[in-house]
Formats: sequence, C-alpha cells, structure tokens
Amino acid sequence: MELQLSHINKREIYRYLGYRGQIPDEAVSQMIEEVLCELLRVIQPRNLYQCYECRIHNDEIRLLNEAQEGTIAFRSQKLADNLAQCDRVILFAATLGIEADKLLQRYEIMNMAKASVLQACGAACMEAYCNLVQEQIREQYYTEGYYLRPRFSPGYGDLALEAQKLIFECLQCSKRLGLTLTDSLLMFPTKSVTAFIGITENKQGCHIAKCSTCENIGCEFRYED
Repeated sequence: MELQLSHINKREIYRYLGYRGQIPDEAVSQMIEEVLCELLRVIQPRNLYQCYECRIHNDEIRLLNEAQEGTIAFRSQKLADNLAQCDRVILFAATLGIEADKLLQRYEIMNMAKASVLQACGAACMEAYCNLVQEQIREQYYTEGYYLRPRFSPGYGDLALEAQKLIFECLQCSKRLGLTLTDSLLMFPTKSVTAFIGITENKQGCHIAKCSTCENIGCEFRYED
C-alpha cells in the first residue's frame, strides 16, 4: 500500500511541532512540505496482523488462536474497557522502515530544524499509514457484520510497554517486519507501531480516532474536529 501526500493530515504535523490551532509561517510550512515529500520518497511502509479470539475478565484480556497452543494474557483496565464489547481482537504491527531513521540521522548532522520537522512528519505518516490499513481491515470485517474499535497501543493508558514483548512474539515482528525491541522496550526502526484492534458486532461510530473516548481532554494532540 503506497502512502501519498494526500493521506497526511497536515494539522497533525502542526500539533506535533507545537502549533496547536495555528498554521506555521511560510518558511516553516515550506520546510514541512520539503521534508514530507522527501520522507514519502524513501519510506517503505509494511504491516502485519493476526486475529485472536478474545476473553475479558476484569482487567485481564486473554487471547486464543487455534494455530497457537494456550492463551496469551495482558492486563490493562483501559484496554479491557476498549475491548469490552469484543469477542475477537487483532494484534497489529506496522513500520515505515529503516529509511526514515537514516534520513533523520542525516538531518541531525546537517540541519536540526529539519530533523525536528522530520520527527513530526514521521509521526503523522505513521498514523496515516495505520489508518489506511485499518480502513482496509474495517472493510473486510464489515462484510461479515463486524465493526472495529480504535487502535490501542502499549504505553497508552495503563497498558505497560512490556506488552510489546508478547506482541513481538505472537506476530514474529523481528522475522517478518525486521523490527527489533530495545532493552527499554522501544522499537527500531523508530517509526513503528504495535496495537490492539477490537472486533465487535456492535455498531461503532468511529474506529480510528480515539479522542472521543479519551478522558485526557487537555492533550495537545487531541483531534479538534
């Protein structure tokens, strides 16, 4: 799936750069455009996902897949709330690839302002790519009468980053996507994401933006529309 300029939410880039509710001046806007176009030329987005049966008891989420023995357990009240209406859940992983990090390293040597802009553009590209993939998944399950819940990633709310280890193991992220997990449980390439996506028979109004269900109304990255 090719990520194009039209897929990117520029307002999201502005928020990452601290321009909440504002538009940067012409010089910064031009730099954003240049960096974004260069980033889109070099990245190679990839993804993988696996569907599991889901059972929830209090704050424990247990996943079962017939192809794998036993169950996989996660603990998070926020994730349990997100998946409360779901009997299946998708484990999801995606990355923009190593070229985004290589470009960042070059910018950090040559132009720190561009490096800062690239971080914001990379985050916006990652979000846009995940949204595109999730929309494809939504269409697949919609034909079967199912709807998707918003993505929920390790490190969000009370879901510990340790959940990354189990997701990596289940999806074989290192082998299949070339991702590695550092000792501090961060991913490399850095512009990568893992997440849970709930599947439910109950109609959902929004399967991508999480803001409508998030209690952190003061978050600087909260969608305003």
